Amino acid sequence: MKTVYHKADSRGHANHGWLNSYHTFSFANYQNRDRTNFGVLRVLNDDTVSQGMGFGTHPHRDMEIISIPLEGDLEHKDSIGTTAVIRKGEIQVMSAGTGVQHSEYNKNKDEEVKFLQIWVFPRELNVEPRYDQKSIKEGEKINGFQQILSPNKNDDGVWIHQDAWFNLANFKKGNGKNYTLNKKGNGVYAFVLKGSAKVGDRVLNERDGLGIWDTQSFNIEAVEDTEILLMEVPMELPAYLK
Repeated sequence: MKTVYHKADSRGHANHGWLNSYHTFSFANYQNRDRTNFGVLRVLNDDTVSQGMGFGTHPHRDMEIISIPLEGDLEHKDSIGTTAVIRKGEIQVMSAGTGVQHSEYNKNKDEEVKFLQIWVFPRELNVEPRYDQKSIKEGEKINGFQQILSPNKNDDGVWIHQDAWFNLANFKKGNGKNYTLNKKGNGVYAFVLKGSAKVGDRVLNERDGLGIWDTQSFNIEAVEDTEILLMEVPMELPAYLK
């Protein structure tokens, strides 16, 4: 089993006043050639947006973009006709494909929005743009794994154009479980949302990340009550990036 450890305070950081953002991988003005991506996981941004502020309309293409709110409400509008609000307990996905423009705003005047912005390289280029969001709070599992994303339209959670599986792991102190990967050649990037846990042989604290590959399974044990996002992705980049 191979691993790469990213301590929370080693992430890139940009505070624009209205936006306070931490970058696990190279993004915008934070460029680190040793932290460009983890397999097809390209961006993991930990964003806080001030009251009444947001991202103006901007373009994307050929990327799977996932948003997971942690606090507050985020309004989404895009060029394919979608207007929606995502909240804690929901997940949003946008397949940019041949091209889409969108904006995201915190419409609340009394609270910040905190959310994860995640980009994944798709298997193929030029897919038809699409948007989806689903509630994930009904499927919450204590001391287990809750699948929130997969490549399959009929699975739990949302789906994307990539052989990726995302799970939320919610464990009470002292509990744990073994995670088995869904596909050979994939790796898992574990990102701690709250608490502390031993993942494989490494103890991770809040906002620490650990990439794991060249293994079929690994163990998670909660040092304290813990929430972890597990992002299983192919480690080999698609042919169009080679």
